Amino acid sequence: MSRKKVTVVGGGFVGSTTAQRIFDLELADVVLTDILDGPPAGKALDMLESGPITRTDSRATGVSTATGDYSATAGSDIVVITAGFPRKPGMSRDDLLKANYDVVKAVVEQIVKHSPKCIIIVVTNPLDAMAQAAFKVSGFPKNRVLGMAGVLDSARMSSFVATECKVSVENVHSFVLGGHGDDMVPLPRYSTVAGIPLPDLLPKARIDAIVERTRKGGAEIVNLLKTGSAYYAPSAAAVEMVEAILKDKKKILPCAVYLDGEYGIKGLFVGVPVKLGAGGAEEIIQIKLTADENAALQKSSSSVRELVNVLGL
Repeated sequence: MSRKKVTVVGGGFVGSTTAQRIFDLELADVVLTDILDGPPAGKALDMLESGPITRTDSRATGVSTATGDYSATAGSDIVVITAGFPRKPGMSRDDLLKANYDVVKAVVEQIVKHSPKCIIIVVTNPLDAMAQAAFKVSGFPKNRVLGMAGVLDSARMSSFVATECKVSVENVHSFVLGGHGDDMVPLPRYSTVAGIPLPDLLPKARIDAIVERTRKGGAEIVNLLKTGSAYYAPSAAAVEMVEAILKDKKKILPCAVYLDGEYGIKGLFVGVPVKLGAGGAEEIIQIKLTADENAALQKSSSSVRELVNVLGL
């Protein structure tokens, strides 16, 4: 049986770390692309040469797409799009909007041509709007275009909860809905430690502090790094989604998907719990929200809609 093939578009920190994780886990053969000529091939060769040590038989290839040639990506099962301009200190996600829309549009047009049956996972920010752009440009069915955000936001929340409770991260399951921005909706009521709801373990003030830090998780790292943004956790989050799809795990993860009336939201990419399997987003899980939680989700989705309207999507 031939190995699966995953293309990672964008050879920066997020893209190259995503490619490395897929390679190390032997999930698929990896093609790393970038508009730069040289670095993607160099990174892929370096990765390939680590194979004898990590006992990995996957193949890694790096190609420049400066000339618009995406032929090396042909027949990919999954394409992860990380290409785009990074967020700099003091820069809002919205500032990135138009510049990254042009990048995503150009990439998706090529992907559709060379891998018409693939599943697209968008990582480029502003995440929800870029997923919407990829969906519109690709013409793919809604189950085959996903945005990576909720897995990352939930992981950030889980790491803060585990630290606060002094427990293993394996015991913690956090739940974050909504857009990938300051209006995201962490749900403590649905977040658990060894099955115990968070409100039963921590006082409200501590939970509120964790929720606030989760919302600002990306900005906190941007401000510390000074140049660039997070990549270890974002790449791990993207790879969890890739693995769930390639292994047909039917794993429920929070992802940005196209809602068609679910949660009272129509025609928009918003983060909700999704069952991921070989078909991509195979089922949207609807949970009961309190009036406050629902109001927060609607507020978050209206922030996403503003961006989408700016792009005319």
